[in-house]
Amino acid sequence: MATNARIRLLQGLALLATGLLAGAFGYGAANLVPTFNAVPLDMRLSFHAELMKMNGITMQAAMAVSILSSLALAAFTRGRARLVAGSAGMLALTSFLTTRFGNVPINGRIKEWARTSAPADHAEVLRRWELFNDLRTLTAVAAFVLLIALSLGQQKVFSPGCHIGPARRVSAVRTTR
Repeated sequence: MATNARIRLLQGLALLATGLLAGAFGYGAANLVPTFNAVPLDMRLSFHAELMKMNGITMQAAMAVSILSSLALAAFTRGRARLVAGSAGMLALTSFLTTRFGNVPINGRIKEWARTSAPADHAEVLRRWELFNDLRTLTAVAAFVLLIALSLGQQKVFSPGCHIGPARRVSAVRTTR
């Protein structure tokens, strides 16, 4: 497969995975969190615990594909495209690390509270969960925006040996006489 075709496939995969990630986190921040805050605490805890069972596999997969495809795209490109794709990969990695070391430990506590009862400081712990959720949402959206910008700035015509770069880089296109 030609290098340009690989790059376009990687770029499509990075856009898809990162868009799904940003969309899922965005939906959660815009709709689930306000709903969590509007219902009684015992309902929130039960629903939250069940939701995290379902989200575990799908969100981890989306984060992994987003990170790996963005970093692979960075490895196959050069110049500004490499910087943008690498930055998107690092932002997706930040979403993963925030989830793994911020939200997941709190999710474990919430799961326990759903079976027993919430401690006196539950409001502070839930507020921290929401801060971590906001951070991972912002980093996922920022990664997606970078990949969109990269895609929109691409050359429309690819030629052999041409690496993805800004549309104004005419020197990257080979010409024959």
